[in-house]
Amino acid sequence: MIRVVLADDQELVRAGFRIILQTEPGIDVVGEAGSGADAIEVVTRTNPDVVLMDIQMPGMDGLTASRHIIGDPSLRSRVLILTTFDRDDYLFDALGAGASGFLLKTASPEKLIEAVRVVADGDAMLAPEVTSRVIARFGGAAAPRSEVATDVGLTEREREVLVLVAQGLSNAEIAARLFLGEATVKTHVSNVLAKLGVRDRVQAVVYAYESGLVTPNGS
Repeated sequence: MIRVVLADDQELVRAGFRIILQTEPGIDVVGEAGSGADAIEVVTRTNPDVVLMDIQMPGMDGLTASRHIIGDPSLRSRVLILTTFDRDDYLFDALGAGASGFLLKTASPEKLIEAVRVVADGDAMLAPEVTSRVIARFGGAAAPRSEVATDVGLTEREREVLVLVAQGLSNAEIAARLFLGEATVKTHVSNVLAKLGVRDRVQAVVYAYESGLVTPNGS
């Protein structure tokens, strides 16, 4: 069972999300909050798998609350930002805070459910609308790709997997591309995250572009 906390200052919005998620098998909404401070209290008390976090809330905002939650070693909760505002500063502040996903409230119910499952499974989810901006923001670094891979101890296969992750491929798609089993790909992804010292796939993508291992025009 995936345990979820909803943090949004609009009660009707929370009710809508709750209805969508509660009707999905394997997902349980275990708490709600209307401010960043309340979100910290509810998450600390319930320790959910996923927190759906709005950004603009009264008092403490969602980004500040996310930093508290992600930085608490006693919590396992992963944060999925869900906002109305498609703004670069929110996007990159959220990634910098360690959020595992960034989704717009215009997303379909199916996309919301998918995002919750992906984030709960330890992966990350970016709205398609913002992925290109991540690439544009971090695509200009010029570190030699072979040096990057060597510096962090990536094997050639792990470098190949990271490149494909950065291109947006799922584990199943990477497995098909490299003629590997999906479980093997998942192991490679876990090893890449550990060697890079990053929390999830979103941060791995940022690293790949920022380091120059991947460029906006290809691998």
